Amino acid sequence: MTRQIVLDTETTGLSAENGDRIIELGCVELFNRKLTGNDLHIYFNPERESHEDALKVHGLTTDFLRDKPKFGTLANDIVEYLRGAELIIHNAAFDVGFLNKEFELSGLPPLRSFVSEVTDTLAMAKSVYPGKRNSLDALCDRFGVDRSNRTFHGAKLDAQLLADVYINLTRGQDALLIDVATDEPKQGAIVIVDLRTFELPVLVAAEHELAAHEEVLVQLDKSSSGRTLFRKMSEMAVA
Repeated sequence: MTRQIVLDTETTGLSAENGDRIIELGCVELFNRKLTGNDLHIYFNPERESHEDALKVHGLTTDFLRDKPKFGTLANDIVEYLRGAELIIHNAAFDVGFLNKEFELSGLPPLRSFVSEVTDTLAMAKSVYPGKRNSLDALCDRFGVDRSNRTFHGAKLDAQLLADVYINLTRGQDALLIDVATDEPKQGAIVIVDLRTFELPVLVAAEHELAAHEEVLVQLDKSSSGRTLFRKMSEMAVA
């Protein structure tokens, strides 16, 4: 089974080519579609200020990041952690572009040269729910994933939310941490019951019920010129 890494980043802005940098990397590992706990979460000193709009999104100030490691000092460790995995990313082009720029600045090859695959959950969601909102927040709401702790965007928290969304998106499982080995049917599951194992009671109609039924049939006979389907079926059954 493929090792999967659900990945998210926070950045100083929107353009890696114009000098914006990664300030946070959050990764959650799945193996056989279950959380392993072998996660990765790092803050980086980007050596530049975050754009005002970006700061409103992630809330990571320059003062907070000042004593954090530079990306280049941990780049090789990040490569080894990601090596051979399938990456699950929401709006993958954005994060991949930033990671490739960081690896380039560190003298390392691009991401796709050492991971097995990159899966974009935004593209997946758009194909499943065309014309609907498919942001991470919208998907969490759609699948009932709790995002009440998401005051700011954070790479580790967003990766955890996306892991749950991905499982729901690809298999419809209600929650990532549910033990799939349980014998109890999950909510929404179709349970087939063999009715031959039950003795079903036969309820005989009372006299007043039969009279009311006959009155309805008489009215139907009048309106259909004697072509009431119920009577015809009853005659066929008797014959």
